[in-house]
Amino acid sequence: MQDTSATIAVARTTQGRRSRVAEFTADHFGVLSILVVFAALFIFFSVRADAFLTTNNLVNIGRQIAPTVVVGTLMTFVITTGAIDLSVGSVVGLSAAALALMAKTGNPVLALLATLAIGAGVGIVNGYLTAYSRLQSFIITLAALTAVRGVALLITQGYSTPISVDWILAIGQGKFLGIYAQTWIAIATVALGWYVFSQTRYGRYVVAVGSNAESLRRAGVDIRRVQLWAFVAISIFASFAGIMVAARLSSGSSNSGTGFELEVITAVVLGGTSLLGGRGSIIGTLLGALTLGILSNGLVLLHVNVYWVPITQGIILVVAIFLNSKLFSRIVGKQR
Repeated sequence: MQDTSATIAVARTTQGRRSRVAEFTADHFGVLSILVVFAALFIFFSVRADAFLTTNNLVNIGRQIAPTVVVGTLMTFVITTGAIDLSVGSVVGLSAAALALMAKTGNPVLALLATLAIGAGVGIVNGYLTAYSRLQSFIITLAALTAVRGVALLITQGYSTPISVDWILAIGQGKFLGIYAQTWIAIATVALGWYVFSQTRYGRYVVAVGSNAESLRRAGVDIRRVQLWAFVAISIFASFAGIMVAARLSSGSSNSGTGFELEVITAVVLGGTSLLGGRGSIIGTLLGALTLGILSNGLVLLHVNVYWVPITQGIILVVAIFLNSKLFSRIVGKQR
């Protein structure tokens, strides 16, 4: 009798552990899947490309993906609410060009603040038309993508403007403890984004807007304001990403950030954030950006034609969307 009771107790304990493992896997499936892909690519390029594991190369990868990580962190908030922002690449270009022009003719500090204000302005327009006017964010930000890029081309006439202010250049070229300042900025952004998304009331509201906006509205929360702030924040950080790009290149160009929105959205979707809203992961977005970064870097080190890089990223985006919308829901449903 005692043996039977002990066996039942062990069975229940084992079942409980399996249940917890299944629940953890279901809750973090997106992050775990991209972690596996990241690890596989990292091992592959480490074996096949001699220069991949060198300190200089790894430091450069961190520098190159920093703008993607910064904007991707905020894109996670936007997409989790059920919206999307296609204008971030154009905001990067306008910000890079505006900073260079204003720093050349005026006070560099005011130029930087004015550049961030430009981003905030674009975000307010996108957010207001999406949240308060109830227009489709895809259409609104697609229009902004074209209009903002047009403004950047207009003010620069298509030419690049050099930047010679040392402390601005330090944002893109300076190092601390052997790591570029841009990488530290990206790390700080991820830490802040994770805290806000996971540990604050606003983060819970963001998830609720994407999963059950009507219930949140009935609870007395202004869901329009939640979404508006998400758009304002991403545009401000996109402006800062433009500053980072301009500082790294020592010049501001209206062509900066072309196709950047594709890379950001790919990183976010790869990280397990649902395009339908209601589910997101800051750590997943970081892993998605790292995966794209080592993929691009590894292909170059293997002397693959550089034109294959955007082709590969496009294919990865399609696969990620398919997995996100089809397989993920099936696997999670079976585990639960």
